Amino acid sequence: MIIKNIESKRIKNLPVYIFQDINTRKLKLRREGRDIIDLGMGNPDRPTPKPVIDKLIEVAKDKKAHRYSASKGIPHLRREICNWYNKRFGVKLDPDEEAVVCIGSKEGISHLALAVFDRGDIVLVPNPTYPSHLYSVIIAGAKIKDMPLIKGNNFIPILSDSLVKGKKPKAMIVSYPNNPTAQVTEIEFFREVVRFAKKHNIFVIHDIAYSELCFDGYKAPSFLQVEGAKDIGIEFYSLSKTYNMAGWRVGFAVGNKHIIGALTKLKSYYDYGIFTPVQVAAISALKLEQRYIDEVVDTYRKRRDVLVDGLNRVGWKVEKPKATMYVWAEIPEKFKDMGSVKFSLYLLEKADVAVSPGAGFGKYGEGFVRIALVENEQRIRQAIRSIKRLFNNV
Repeated sequence: MIIKNIESKRIKNLPVYIFQDINTRKLKLRREGRDIIDLGMGNPDRPTPKPVIDKLIEVAKDKKAHRYSASKGIPHLRREICNWYNKRFGVKLDPDEEAVVCIGSKEGISHLALAVFDRGDIVLVPNPTYPSHLYSVIIAGAKIKDMPLIKGNNFIPILSDSLVKGKKPKAMIVSYPNNPTAQVTEIEFFREVVRFAKKHNIFVIHDIAYSELCFDGYKAPSFLQVEGAKDIGIEFYSLSKTYNMAGWRVGFAVGNKHIIGALTKLKSYYDYGIFTPVQVAAISALKLEQRYIDEVVDTYRKRRDVLVDGLNRVGWKVEKPKATMYVWAEIPEKFKDMGSVKFSLYLLEKADVAVSPGAGFGKYGEGFVRIALVENEQRIRQAIRSIKRLFNNV
């Protein structure tokens, strides 16, 4: 017997994964011996801080630590999450009702979508956006309504009543500092979000994964700092980028107790929680001295400067972002007709440099590529030289 048509409707309805062609081609070129400088995926290349690793090892030696953990997160970690929020943002949270530990924020957002969205629900989602913001909603059976992030609006959505015409949206997803555009915002935008959400009776999901990776004196605010925000929304944070713990898969959600409760309930059916030694190590991460975070930020700032200054020298005009580990680069005019996918493949095949096409983050990302600062300064300079040779030969 040959099994056919095994995919569920929710899988068949997923958009085409635009990054697949580039990933396949990148792997093929590497197998051919090409030295590909990969600035595509936001995968941190620096080590996790030693105190965090030491704590993991210490706790892993305890035989009791290898039993099932807590789906909601161990109480000590939830308390430390709330302590961190109070210290960083001045936001007070109840660790029992307003905080839940997730197996990374990507998992958390995906599980939340299953917990709160029904088939036919409308969700306001930025476009372009981090793919999981989009896919999680579609997998849950809900429908997307785009909030365009375009250059003319500084990649900030316009919260107009036109967004709620027709069937009323159930929720809105936002994320600042933003992936992929690297745009930042001030607290006034979040005040506008809260006003809009309360006016139209929708709830808010804010992804703040890059809040600590800020440059040039900018300090990212939390959505929950706005009065009344906790009445209508939650916020996700991940330890992946700030502490170079991407593979550890640990993050959390905080905020409105009813939304947190829905996520907690679904997780209780889906998982037994993160390995206890990882959770205890996460406590150590949240308690680290500021110098550890400053080192990470300084690394990305230097790489940003090398990349952006280098691209501008070779004629690719790009602005310096104030946050994240990405540069959102508009395709040079003479290559614009290619579109972001063909231009990304062109850089890969002709300059041995991998970037992510903007169209992979949504239709409004067309005309841009996202460049991740995940190679050291020497490799970034090597990429600039390759791009310069390519541009000079056109």
